[in-house]
Amino acid sequence: MTDPIRVLLVDDHKLVRAGLQLILEAESDIEVAGEAENGADAIAMAAESRPDVVCMDVQMPVMGGIDATSRIVASHGGAVRVLMLTTFRDDAAVRDALQAGASGFVLKNSPPETLIEAIRVVHQGDALLDPQITRSVIAAAVTARAPHSQDAAAASGSPAAAAASGASGAVAPEPPALAQLTEREREVLLLLAEGLSNAEIAQQMFVSGATIKTHVSNLLAKLGVHDRIHAVIFAYEQGLVGPAAEAPRSPE
Repeated sequence: MTDPIRVLLVDDHKLVRAGLQLILEAESDIEVAGEAENGADAIAMAAESRPDVVCMDVQMPVMGGIDATSRIVASHGGAVRVLMLTTFRDDAAVRDALQAGASGFVLKNSPPETLIEAIRVVHQGDALLDPQITRSVIAAAVTARAPHSQDAAAASGSPAAAAASGASGAVAPEPPALAQLTEREREVLLLLAEGLSNAEIAQQMFVSGATIKTHVSNLLAKLGVHDRIHAVIFAYEQGLVGPAAEAPRSPE
């Protein structure tokens, strides 16, 4: 028997928290570690109860879920996964939640089994969002940041900055974290960015699922990210996938 997944429920409506607790306590592998009614309380409760997963509402008084997520992830890293809950689909909220460090996003009107499976998936470090939604949101977030990154880089006067601003033909060197990846790990990262599961990647690469799980764990550690979604964000930001993937990089 493995230890149950400890879940912290964060929502400003007591009735919602009570409903979630009833759903989760019916599962033998999940236990409710505590409740909080706003983001500030969630930060304190996360430090006190050390949950595995935080089910976090987006909009709350005192402190919203996205700000609280950012602080919890900064304090606990991959030890605590955050699953955002909301009553509506909002690409901007999804984008902001991912950037804050959330590992997933679930609508409150989803069936109970969807929430339960989402908690298990997030706890395992797997991707949660639908691949098409994930790619569109991540691509939009990276595109939105690109002009600001280029302006800042151009102001520094470095060769990489000139390349980013189009002032010269030079290209940015490969980040050290990315350079640490083996060819196989890089291949796995690209397949993760396509939304493939471990089983699908294993089938495509003709290796075992255990081998892929090891590759994923290694590349997460090397990139300094805590789950697959943020590995995909890294891939987009570094131009491994998306429009920037066609641009060459300079050698180390």
